[in-house]
Amino acid sequence: MLNKYARAFFTRVLTPFATFLIRRGVSPDTVTLLGTAGVVAGALVFYPMGEFFWGTVVITLFVFSDLVDGNMARQLGRTSRWGAFLDSTLDRVADGAIFGGFALWYAGGGDDIALCAVSIFCLASGQVVSYTKARGESIGLPVAVNGLVERAERLVISLVAAGLAGLHAFGVPGIQYLLPVALWIVAVGSLVTLIQRVVTVRRESAEAEEAAAESGAEPDAAEEDVAGDKSRQQGSEAAK
Repeated sequence: MLNKYARAFFTRVLTPFATFLIRRGVSPDTVTLLGTAGVVAGALVFYPMGEFFWGTVVITLFVFSDLVDGNMARQLGRTSRWGAFLDSTLDRVADGAIFGGFALWYAGGGDDIALCAVSIFCLASGQVVSYTKARGESIGLPVAVNGLVERAERLVISLVAAGLAGLHAFGVPGIQYLLPVALWIVAVGSLVTLIQRVVTVRRESAEAEEAAAESGAEPDAAEEDVAGDKSRQQGSEAAK
């Protein structure tokens, strides 16, 4: 839902800024790299110190680069596989830094091992949720499901809760509990999303294999890729 409506809105809002950067000779890749660096710095400098409000302000300023670089690429007519790869890869880096920052806080000054573990689970599950879709598509399956909590939802829930929790430092009572609640919501939602995608890939794989068997078609490249992965795995296990 957020990808469908919020991205369209902010794309329109940020188009003039993207145009301005193009006129100054800034490339989309530069915006992608600077945006990721800003998010990583904001998360790993402020969050481990418990400065959730200012950390979220810094991260929010830079996280919109994810929309600006794509807008610039479209205006320049330079959409490419490399740009998509770089953007997707650095998104994972930024997400890892955000939840890693939470984990560092709860492992240190926050003094809560349970929430440290939840933060790490959010970090890992977010990476795996993205991988399941990418891997499913790479073997020729549509993976026709988005799931309960995608990247946009993970970021919005976590960053809004962190920013509001940071207001506790300004004297707002009780609001610091928003972040732990948000982390649990993201953790559970990510687990549900992972299950949804795994079930979808399993169903689509069975349907594809059944259709291939009925038509008597030879295994396609995607199936050969899967067979190759199994063969390599078996060889690795034998070596051990």
